Amino acid sequence: MNTNTKSGDGGSRARGMTLAAGRGLALAVGSLPLSILGFCLSLVSMALIPIGVGTLTTPYVVKGVRAYAGRRRALAERWGGVRIPSAYRPAPETVNPVTRTFALLRDPATWRDLLWLLVDMPAGFLTALLPAVLVLYPVEGLALPAGLWRVYVETPGVAYWYGFVPVTDQTSAFGAAALGAVLLVVAHRYAVSALQVHFRLTQAMLTPSQAELAQRVRVLTETRRAAVDTSAAELRRIERDLHDGAQARLVAMGMDLGTVEMLVDKDPEKAKALLAQARRSSADALSELRDLVRGIHPPVLAERGLGDAVRALALRLPVATEVSVELEGGRVDAPVESAAYFAVSELLTNAVKHSGAGRIWVDLRHGSGRLRISVTDDGAGGAAIGAGSGLAGVERRLGTFDGVLAVSSPAGGPTMVTMEIPCVLS
Repeated sequence: MNTNTKSGDGGSRARGMTLAAGRGLALAVGSLPLSILGFCLSLVSMALIPIGVGTLTTPYVVKGVRAYAGRRRALAERWGGVRIPSAYRPAPETVNPVTRTFALLRDPATWRDLLWLLVDMPAGFLTALLPAVLVLYPVEGLALPAGLWRVYVETPGVAYWYGFVPVTDQTSAFGAAALGAVLLVVAHRYAVSALQVHFRLTQAMLTPSQAELAQRVRVLTETRRAAVDTSAAELRRIERDLHDGAQARLVAMGMDLGTVEMLVDKDPEKAKALLAQARRSSADALSELRDLVRGIHPPVLAERGLGDAVRALALRLPVATEVSVELEGGRVDAPVESAAYFAVSELLTNAVKHSGAGRIWVDLRHGSGRLRISVTDDGAGGAAIGAGSGLAGVERRLGTFDGVLAVSSPAGGPTMVTMEIPCVLS
């Protein structure tokens, strides 16, 4: 039984060695050109910022570097079991390019990614290649006695050095094979650990500082607290609407029906009038309850999704509104869907009430793991996020889901408000 167990462990270690060699070779071949490309593009783009070109290109370069770093984080966790957190500050795509560029440059994660690329080019390449060398170099030694030495030793008496063994003939080739066998034992034992060195190096370079993680925790705490406050305020609003609206009507209707019971024999005409009034009160109460339910979670949103719900919103507006939806592949999670719906509703209400717009455009699309919504109007402009502003409430609502809000609204218009929420389609 012990023999079988050891045999199984050996087979598992051999598979791990081969897998580590293959993965390391793939990482080395793929990472070196991509790291060089990302580093060079970053330097060139940042160098061009003073003449204006860099302000346009840097956000896209940084976004590409972050996507590449995210891919390497995923590979470290999947292949090496090494989890590498990230703490990027959210940067919306549609704000002023100068503001967007300098916001990215103020993010410590941008410079950490750049330093990682610089280190990854030599050290990352070598540590990724090491497992493959540990496995393939012994294979070469084992192949020398099979005639490979004749290919290397073209001139008689001139040795081909395999490690510290000079190979000149068949006998010395067997000596090289013995060394190869020893090296293969070393590879069998240390190839997987060698690949771990690469992932640990990546972890050391990409892991955010404690200060950044603490800041991230503070942001999450604040957004969650805002979500709780918003939910409490929403519950109070619902209670108030029920008390002042439908509940009051239902109480009045009950009193009218009590009066009808007393008058039905004495004054039938007055009883009929009160019954008609009670019927109107019941219809009004039912309408208010429907509006209240629609304000909590619109039926069209639950039944047909975000795109159709926003289209239904647009149909009720007094301003011509065009809605474009590209959400192919499924729906977002219900909480995100609800937050996005009410955020769009708030933006449309603001556009109608305050902008003086004659036309509104709404664009919804999903890509790169983010739901992106833009609301544009041709109004007077001048919108800004600030205390007491409806946009501040929208920003708090999105912050619950790590979403961001960007506003571009110069005086004279147009106004474009863009929201981005990380999510997946299901």
